[in-house]
Amino acid sequence: MNSATRVLVTGGAGFIGSHYVRTLLGPSGPGGTAVTVLDKLTYAGNPANLDPVRDHPGFASVRGDVCDPVLVDKLVSEHDQIVHFAAESHVDRSILDADAFVRTNVAGTRTLLDAALRHRVSPFVHISTDEVYGSVETGASTEDDPLRPSSPYAASKASADLIALSYHRTHGLDVRVTRCSNNYGHHHFPEKVVPLFITRLLDGGRVPLYGDGSHVRDWLHIDDHVRAVELVRTRGRAGEVYNVGGGTELSNRELTDLLLRACGADWSRVDHVEDRKGHDRRYAVDWTKIREELGYRPGKDFAAGLAETVAWYRHNRSWWEPLLDRAAL
Repeated sequence: MNSATRVLVTGGAGFIGSHYVRTLLGPSGPGGTAVTVLDKLTYAGNPANLDPVRDHPGFASVRGDVCDPVLVDKLVSEHDQIVHFAAESHVDRSILDADAFVRTNVAGTRTLLDAALRHRVSPFVHISTDEVYGSVETGASTEDDPLRPSSPYAASKASADLIALSYHRTHGLDVRVTRCSNNYGHHHFPEKVVPLFITRLLDGGRVPLYGDGSHVRDWLHIDDHVRAVELVRTRGRAGEVYNVGGGTELSNRELTDLLLRACGADWSRVDHVEDRKGHDRRYAVDWTKIREELGYRPGKDFAAGLAETVAWYRHNRSWWEPLLDRAAL
């Protein structure tokens, strides 16, 4: 693997990052690629997510913090490219305590950027979120729209986006930013809505629905998200932002109904709870740019993807049951 492209993947033990690594090093991957995962293995990180590629000759894993400048500098100096997934990402936790979000998402991103600049690593793909745009009542956010984050989590990601893009504009560093809609799929830590509902319903428990349930999200399967990230890494343009949409808009009430049906449950298992602070009504991204420039289109039918996701949790209790205590707020 001496001539391989060496890619440092931060947050590579998490939900999306680990699927990216499994895909990159899997049979359908590009080949000629070596991957090092840098992950702090906080409550949401799971080394088991990487078991399928652990014996790959191009795989390495380091437990560490993106805010550690010495470790980051050493790792970055040994790699050609960076794909930066590492982030604190749970909105409710950011409302309770924003400190870790500012530290990891903002300061950690800056630490990586400084090292990338010193060692001229290129490209630096920064993974962000549609939440940076804030609530969109009608239409869809384009990459040029202003950022109006509502939660501390979204604000920390917006800050990281702007810092990353400033390193391109100021220093000429090849930075590429992706902003995705809500992800779902297998290996998702059971604190986000889809895995939370599935695991509770499979255990005979109850699920919460915030407010009136009319909040709308666009749903993106991780297969499609990973494919989009790889298009941006290999074919994207320096200094550009690419929205990544899934093509399925659902209200939270509609999503709840689909999950109840998929798990053989009914509305008697739903608790209507007070709405969350700063809860944006609707996210929607216009992904025309990544479609026209890079040929991206979501390929996973939502009904099929949701059924596959429920089946995965049904048959992989040994993966998620040990995580339930860590998922509790």
